Amino acid sequence: MPEDKGWEDPRSVNSPRRILSFSKNRTTTVFFPDSDDRGSGFGVSGDQGPKTTEVYGFVGSITTVVATVLFLVWAYLPENWLHSLGIVYYPSRYWALAVPAYAMTTIVLAVGFYIGLNFLATPPPTSFSMIYDEFTREPLSNGPSIDDDEQPIEPISDIRIDQINNLMFNPK
Repeated sequence: MPEDKGWEDPRSVNSPRRILSFSKNRTTTVFFPDSDDRGSGFGVSGDQGPKTTEVYGFVGSITTVVATVLFLVWAYLPENWLHSLGIVYYPSRYWALAVPAYAMTTIVLAVGFYIGLNFLATPPPTSFSMIYDEFTREPLSNGPSIDDDEQPIEPISDIRIDQINNLMFNPK
């Protein structure tokens, strides 16, 4: 067994990058801890506790469930049941139908406006900008090469409209 300091600990491994290092005297080891070495109960990486996105997701899901249950109780229970539960101050029942209806109407109108703005921003099909614009790339060479083995991959380019029409509408 070589007498390298990296091999003294049976749980460490010499890194292959050590050979490529500019400093040959520096040893780089990777440490693999045993399962017995973990005393804290947390992960090996030292991360303690849940991530903030997990906490926000959990709190958001619980809040959504609680709000939905409260909304359904408020919307469907009769007033005398709410009074017997001690709930005497609550919004009018009109809002139980108005808020979801307004929300759905707003979403449908927003999607409709978005589609309409996209139609307004698109040029008509008869416009030449549908065929050629400032981003059009012409092919560099049209003729086939004699030496097929040594031909490089051509750069990306647009296919001319007459070639597309010829391929689509002329039967062969």
